[in-house]
Amino acid sequence: MLINLSNHPSHLWGENQKTAATAYGKLVDLPFPAIEPTASTDAISLLAEQYEVKIRQLLATDTDSAFAVHVMGELTFCFALVLRLQKAGITCLASTTRRETVENGDGLKTSRFEFVRFREYSALTD
Repeated sequence: MLINLSNHPSHLWGENQKTAATAYGKLVDLPFPAIEPTASTDAISLLAEQYEVKIRQLLATDTDSAFAVHVMGELTFCFALVLRLQKAGITCLASTTRRETVENGDGLKTSRFEFVRFREYSALTD
C-alpha cells in the first residue's frame, strides 16, 4: 500500500507517477492537513502524532508486503511525521519532479512539473 499524504490527490497524478506507485500495491489518499503558519512547534508535534495513528490504522487494514507513505507538504510537519514513521519502521517517500518554465512576453512565468520518481527520505533514526 502507498498512502499519499500530500496536497495532490492521486487521481490528478500523471500516468508515470501512478505507474511508479503500483510497486506498493493499493494507492490510498490521505488528505494533507491545513496547517496555520502561526501553529506552534507543540501543535505540529501533536498533529504529527495524530497522523501517525491514522497511517498505522490504514496500514493495518492491508496485507500487502510492500508499504510506504508519500509525504509532501508543509516542511516542519513533514519532518516531524517522517521522524515518527521511520521510528516505527515505515518507509517514507518524496516525489521528485522536473520543472519546465516558460516565460511569457509579459514577464510572467508558467511552470509545469513532470514526475520523475519516488525517493526515500534519508534515515533519521539510529
